[in-house]
Amino acid sequence: MNNWFYLDCPCTSFPRSFARDYKETYQYPPPSTVYGFLLSLVGEEDLTAHLGVQLAIGLIGQAPPISRILRKQRHHKFSKQHLGTYPTSQFSKPNFQEILTDLKLVLRVDSSHEVATVGLLDRLSIALTTPEKIRRFGGLSLGESWAMINGMRLYRETDGPVRWLIKDPRGLIGLPVWIDRTTTRGIFQRFSLTETPDFDDRAWVTISGQPATKPAKGGRKV
Repeated sequence: MNNWFYLDCPCTSFPRSFARDYKETYQYPPPSTVYGFLLSLVGEEDLTAHLGVQLAIGLIGQAPPISRILRKQRHHKFSKQHLGTYPTSQFSKPNFQEILTDLKLVLRVDSSHEVATVGLLDRLSIALTTPEKIRRFGGLSLGESWAMINGMRLYRETDGPVRWLIKDPRGLIGLPVWIDRTTTRGIFQRFSLTETPDFDDRAWVTISGQPATKPAKGGRKV
């Protein structure tokens, strides 16, 4: 189980792609978010550095409960008149946001299909065993920057049984696998949650980095 990692996050949120004023959250961590988290852990700023890596995401215990909080959010209006100045009195207002609490995850990483010289799995092992050998900055969070984790280590069987997110065309759980930051378009996948702790190969998700293709006007999606 050298590629099984246990992650504990007391409070987080994964805002849905369509969320605006009321920030709804996905109830399960999106693969795109987990990939970004792992890059942050090893101090990698290039999102394409480990394309081809395969991730599997599992939960310990029940699905984390969703709570609703009221928090202040900033609303920026980008124009020539504002020129980057956003007074709090004019551009901040209270909004509702959904959050998840007591999230315990198990992550599996497979770097055998990567093109990188040093795979993400090897870099994660270095980060956990000899953290002085990596260079990174900022707090380590899962999701938004305020969602700091309690810690990450190798998974132990005493942590509890794992229910894995598996790819399922008829699944009710839709999550983003990759988001193109230039176009904001993404790749989404449907999942189901297993009821047994046995690992299923359908849990593997490949981070390919291929952007969603926008269909031409009057044409069909390719």
